[in-house]
Amino acid sequence: MSHRAPTVSVLLLALAVGACAKDDALVDVKGSCTDAFKAQVCSFASMKGKTLVEAGIVVPLASIENAPAEQPMAWPPAVDATLDLPDAVRQQGGLTQLTVYWEAGGHPPGAFMTPHFDFHFYTVAPSEVTAIDCKDLSKPAALPAAFALPDIPLPPEMAKMTGVPTLVGLCVPHMGMHAILATEIERKDAFSGAMVIGYYKGKPIFFEPMLAKAMLLKKESFDLPIPDVPGLTGAHPTKFHAEYNKAQQAYRFTFSTFTPAT
Repeated sequence: MSHRAPTVSVLLLALAVGACAKDDALVDVKGSCTDAFKAQVCSFASMKGKTLVEAGIVVPLASIENAPAEQPMAWPPAVDATLDLPDAVRQQGGLTQLTVYWEAGGHPPGAFMTPHFDFHFYTVAPSEVTAIDCKDLSKPAALPAAFALPDIPLPPEMAKMTGVPTLVGLCVPHMGMHAILATEIERKDAFSGAMVIGYYKGKPIFFEPMLAKAMLLKKESFDLPIPDVPGLTGAHPTKFHAEYNKAQQAYRFTFSTFTPAT
């Protein structure tokens, strides 16, 4: 009686299992890196084979700690870091580019007048972002549930510097309009973290985790809900998680659960 066939079958099965395990492994693909306050912030994509699972950035704690207590006022605000996202993120996740702004003194409305970071993850081409001048003040036909897109009067000194007495829809040149949960706008104490949805010319153009420095210095992981966004078509993330890694002394900001491209 020959034992050759069972031996070959077992070998082929082992090879198939090994191949499947390899295909199922979650592999990080590094994107671009740039200096942000004396440390490197890097973008990434996490892939299973050719499928995008997660996308985001790694932010060292040093970048957060080294952000200056004061900064010169500028209009439009000066960007502190710009990162391209990996090809897979643009193709399967709908996110194109990240801009990072450090707000040393915060900005209106009142709850956000505390030191914080603005992380803008755009869904449009970089050329569209740089072209935003806030001359088009059209607002979207519908907002996510419980979100507001307010017109915010600026304090006299800011109005004089910018030449803009009111930010219609919280529109900022080279950024866009900012829709925020109404409860965050109305709160009397300083905010900790909020997911902002950006717009320009009436269409959604970015997801923004807006994060207080004080919260980030707690070195704790957290989630920010992403709402259903009316008018947003194509692939886009539906979950956001920030994971603090004590050993690496860094945060990993991750978007995941992407809708399919249309």
